[in-house]
Amino acid sequence: MNNSNSQAKRPSSMGAWLKREKEETVILLRCIPATVVALFVVSVICMNLLANKTLVQTSWLALDGGILISWLSFLCMDIITKHFGPKASNKIALLAAAINLLTCLIFYVASIIPSDADDYTALNQILGGTWFILLGSTIAFLASAAINNFLNWTIGRAFRKNPDGKAAFAARTYISTFIGQFMDNLIFAIIVFVVFAPIFWDGFHWTMLQCVTCALTGAVAEVIMEIVFSPFGYRAVTKWKKHNVGQEYLAYIKEGR
Repeated sequence: MNNSNSQAKRPSSMGAWLKREKEETVILLRCIPATVVALFVVSVICMNLLANKTLVQTSWLALDGGILISWLSFLCMDIITKHFGPKASNKIALLAAAINLLTCLIFYVASIIPSDADDYTALNQILGGTWFILLGSTIAFLASAAINNFLNWTIGRAFRKNPDGKAAFAARTYISTFIGQFMDNLIFAIIVFVVFAPIFWDGFHWTMLQCVTCALTGAVAEVIMEIVFSPFGYRAVTKWKKHNVGQEYLAYIKEGR
């Protein structure tokens, strides 16, 4: 009897949870400044396109073009996590990944539409992309986003005396970015250049050493970029707090606890 009652309650509980999550997401999208969301989404799309090109490849090191822009994605996540929390940042990461997939679909459709106006072979190859690069980048991005946002929030909670100070922002940003970027680069490199590339690219591949050194070198390079641009991120979250940005969402979250 008790089991049947509990099972009967599950659909309504799940329905209530889904309804609340939808409402929470709508409020979040209404509250987050559009500039940060736009920069985040654009950086994710660019990162996916640039990942098609290997910039450096030696016996111990390999870097793809995504390294040039991925730091911006993590800086945007760090800003959102600091002000709105890790759950909000994870939701925006899912939104960015969904928009990236939609963009890739539109690019692919454009690449297969025939045209006699000119020779678009090179452009079609770029727009068409490679499915396993898209798969690898999406999995790596979502996994590293969850890791980065959790670490950023956890490290921030350790600064009890001055959680909004520059030292706290720097520590949570640099550490979470380094670990998150390392995992992003490593997961992507293994999926694309170890698993699929040897099959579909005539034996071209990266060694595990190249994957690890790529992940490590890329993480170091991206942390350096974070150090350079994090003052802008700190200034942004300081202004957000000063001007009570996103109070509707923060109040909603507080009320639901």
